[in-house]
Amino acid sequence: MRRKTMMTEDSGRKKGPSLLIGFLSLFLLLGCVASGPEKGSPQIKAPNENILRVGVSTNAPPLVFKQAQKVVGLEAEFAEALAEYLGKSLHFVELDWEDQIPALLENRTDIIMSGMTVTALRKVRIAFCNSYFRSGQMALIRSEDAGRFITGFYSVTKSSAIGIVKNTTGEFFVREHFGFVKIVEFNASKKAVEALIKAEIDMFIHDAPIILYLSSENETKGVTPLFSLLTEEYLAWGVRKTDEALLQSANDFLQKLQAEGRLKPMLKRWIPFVN
Repeated sequence: MRRKTMMTEDSGRKKGPSLLIGFLSLFLLLGCVASGPEKGSPQIKAPNENILRVGVSTNAPPLVFKQAQKVVGLEAEFAEALAEYLGKSLHFVELDWEDQIPALLENRTDIIMSGMTVTALRKVRIAFCNSYFRSGQMALIRSEDAGRFITGFYSVTKSSAIGIVKNTTGEFFVREHFGFVKIVEFNASKKAVEALIKAEIDMFIHDAPIILYLSSENETKGVTPLFSLLTEEYLAWGVRKTDEALLQSANDFLQKLQAEGRLKPMLKRWIPFVN
């Protein structure tokens, strides 16, 4: 049986400072934990002349995506070769698409290699290397609706629902040319395809390489692309306008790939429809 003891006034005085110190220590510890990086936030490396920090959004297969927790795709292969050409180690910085340009301008990355389309508005903020691929917007539909869209995009009516991925050239195109239909926004292309399969939308418009990849990935689920391109767009890597050295080096690297006959095989490996 535990013996009860009474706390004397003197012993209370002795324990008071100890308790106060304990609370202060706990407060400081919690403060340190709260000020640390958020769980799941991208690992940002400080500028380093020996490291190439490449901004990627890994939701754009076959251009750049995750496979067994590894960043793969056409852009990943380009990034590995560019880092080797520059004599640097490679560090991928995974970002949400809308954070790509801010991260570059804030010097959290050195270059965007994530299937970015060259546009006049983007050229206001960043510089683009020479384009490596001519692309455009393409539509994905349900195979059972092939007859419905026999005249292509002229078959789109007011009752149609078109899916887009937010903050992409696909969204800009749809809002400009199909503003009379219901436009459904998605954060990722895979979510849009799921909605298409469930007949929640009638068509999904996105970058051609991605549409073709998603069509292949879901070929047993009743989807098919409309192969004609809606737009003419060019993919390129983005750098800060002040980083003229990296811009020139990236262009030299791309020219070297072309001169050595390595560029086209790299493109065809990930986008088989390339001529």
